[in-house]
Amino acid sequence: MLAFGRQLLAIGDIVPDQDRAFVVFDGVQKSYDGETLVVKNLNLEIARGEFLTMLGPSGSGKTTCLMMLAGFEVATHGQINLGGRPINNIPPHKRGIGMVFQNYALFPHMTVAENLAFPLQVRRMSRAEVDGKVQRALDMVQMGGTEFAGRRPAQLSGGQQQRVALARALVFEPDLVLMDEPLGALDKQLREHMQYEIKHLHERLGVTVVYVTHDQSEALTMSDRIAVFNDGVIQQLATPEDLYERPENAFVAQFIGENNKLDGMVTAFADKEARVHLDGAEEIGALAVNCRGVGFPTMLSIRPERVLIAEPSAPNQLQGRVVELIYLGDHIRCRMEVAGRDDFIVKIPNSAKHSMLRVGETTPIGWLTNDCRALDAA
Repeated sequence: MLAFGRQLLAIGDIVPDQDRAFVVFDGVQKSYDGETLVVKNLNLEIARGEFLTMLGPSGSGKTTCLMMLAGFEVATHGQINLGGRPINNIPPHKRGIGMVFQNYALFPHMTVAENLAFPLQVRRMSRAEVDGKVQRALDMVQMGGTEFAGRRPAQLSGGQQQRVALARALVFEPDLVLMDEPLGALDKQLREHMQYEIKHLHERLGVTVVYVTHDQSEALTMSDRIAVFNDGVIQQLATPEDLYERPENAFVAQFIGENNKLDGMVTAFADKEARVHLDGAEEIGALAVNCRGVGFPTMLSIRPERVLIAEPSAPNQLQGRVVELIYLGDHIRCRMEVAGRDDFIVKIPNSAKHSMLRVGETTPIGWLTNDCRALDAA
């Protein structure tokens, strides 16, 4: 079929457009029963070449969003665009998207090479082209040569199967790759190694990646940006550094990294600083981020590594009683009782300066005002 003198693109073809986002969720909602929304009015733009992670607890809506983008779920309301084209009504196999599942979904009766060749064969590529692309994909995930190509999935380790699944998602050179908890079945050491492998592969290829996980350390390691989901809503969308250093609400502060919280009441505002009266009768200063005003409760957020031990010049001085000391090599994890809470954590560098702390003793602690954020009361 011709239009304006040239052949029309197939439905799955993507037209590059640098002036607009590559993936767009526009007012997307999803309900399975017609009453309860598991995804609520999602508006999200993902740039071409970006590594975006959807992060959140189980049931937060992140996997549902990925499945709608892949075409395995249908949006109840709203529109999803890919490369400037609406794809709501396009079946999964015509979207040209690579997919890596948690269980890898490799064909057990096929060899590694046959698994990789399958998505190329359904695209009717020539035998020579298929062989070349399969070999390049295996080289890409460091499984080149003849050692692995003839093996079946059952003859591979978990890490090797994960690499094959990744190679199969990339072998037909898609513009977009979706990954649904692909490292969940691996042991801790291999999982951490594969995080860097995937990150470096993304950097080399420049492919757009949308990644789903509930592991916040995984998200911080790999992502350009992270969308933190809870109850079907993005709580915050930002770079890893911004999410960790500048959480916008209590949920993000608690979900990303380790965090100390202290409950109090706002007593005054001055510029961007809030004065907060703690339950233990102390009053301290904090950066006013997301609190309602004077007379309203707030939750203070302080990262364990930002707490200063026995620093007389530090502002916001409180007393902390040492409850527990755990030696972790590069630092000592100190659990303290502070302002009526016995779950206040301080990460102390392993140095002679702090080697004399003892369980049961009381020591002054403090922190900079900008390191303490006054957020919505959780």
